[in-house]
Amino acid sequence: MKILQPDGWAKPRGYSNGIAARGTVVSIAGQIGWNAQCRFEHHDFVGQARQALENLLRVLHEAGGRPEHIVRMTWYVTDKKAYLAGGRALGDAYRTLMHTSEGGTAYPAMTAVQVVALIEDEALVEIEATAIIPD
Repeated sequence: MKILQPDGWAKPRGYSNGIAARGTVVSIAGQIGWNAQCRFEHHDFVGQARQALENLLRVLHEAGGRPEHIVRMTWYVTDKKAYLAGGRALGDAYRTLMHTSEGGTAYPAMTAVQVVALIEDEALVEIEATAIIPD
């Protein structure tokens, strides 16, 4: 995997501008902040984001993948202010879950988009991803 960082561009914080990789492509559908029984245990943004990331990583694990194999991630949030207010707690949860086998943190190419609503009324965030597991 190669991080794509054009010369002269400021290094992004918390994501990568692009990634090139070869291997098995794993497409992970949008995951929301409910548990394995489709029940919401958290009603706050950070709690749901953490659960959504855990769900995403469990799907990735089914393919033999790890956080460092994620090359693209899209976050759909229903409240931009809640996303931004989550700041430190959200960052802590992200770094805890997205740790790599080398001891770092995976920062794939990411997009965050505010949406009017998600299909599940209680959902505050939905996260989808693409991973490439090296051959």
